[in-house]
Amino acid sequence: MEKKEVEQKVIESYQHDEKMMILVYAQWCINHDLDPKALYEEAYPNQMKNEALREALELTVSKQESEEIPDQTVLNILQLFGNDDLAFVVQSKIADKFKKPD
Repeated sequence: MEKKEVEQKVIESYQHDEKMMILVYAQWCINHDLDPKALYEEAYPNQMKNEALREALELTVSKQESEEIPDQTVLNILQLFGNDDLAFVVQSKIADKFKKPD
């Protein structure tokens, strides 16, 4: 394989993994009755619309149909992809969950 082909495969792999990260984040939000777009805008108020998030939302299922996504998992993948501001907002929502009596 040529160097250019290897580079292209690495880029495609990263993009695929990034889409999966966004889908996990969006599904976690759905599972916790949170608006993924609102949280994203809270974390990144100056960014334009996120097309990848819109696409991920089309792939989410209801929380009744979804598997449980541990809080720490969503935090880890957000941080892995450098979404520290979004991870901070998610962490604050997790903390709020423990403050509220059920």
